[in-house]
Amino acid sequence: MRERDEEEEDIFDSVVNLEGSHLQQGFDDGFRDGVAAGKEEGREVGLKTGFELGEEIGFYRGCCDVWKAAIEKDANAFFSARAQRNVRQFDEQLISYPLLNPQDERLQDLVDTIRAKFRAIMSMLSIHLDYEGYPKPNLADDASF
Repeated sequence: MRERDEEEEDIFDSVVNLEGSHLQQGFDDGFRDGVAAGKEEGREVGLKTGFELGEEIGFYRGCCDVWKAAIEKDANAFFSARAQRNVRQFDEQLISYPLLNPQDERLQDLVDTIRAKFRAIMSMLSIHLDYEGYPKPNLADDASF
């Protein structure tokens, strides 16, 4: 009779533990899927952020090249000696920016100094020009009522 009680307990143990085993299996499946989705989302965000940053640095490079060409053409027409010095420093900052090394820990600090130098040059030249990024789609135009 004792053997029969143990067999019945074994049968009911699996039913009692059913919820726990399904819970653990669901957790394991969700965790695995979350890791895969997280890597993909991280890659997409990294590509988007990297593209935006490269676009901004390219904008600054273009402005700097125009200023350098204007200085070469007629240095005293629009640019004071101070402005010319700042354009040269700005050019050096852009050259030293590690575009091909996204793991560089100084990246954010370098971008901040480039932005500050750009604003300083704009102020010296009495020009109002901001980098606003690639035009975003207007969500109001896309709304359909």
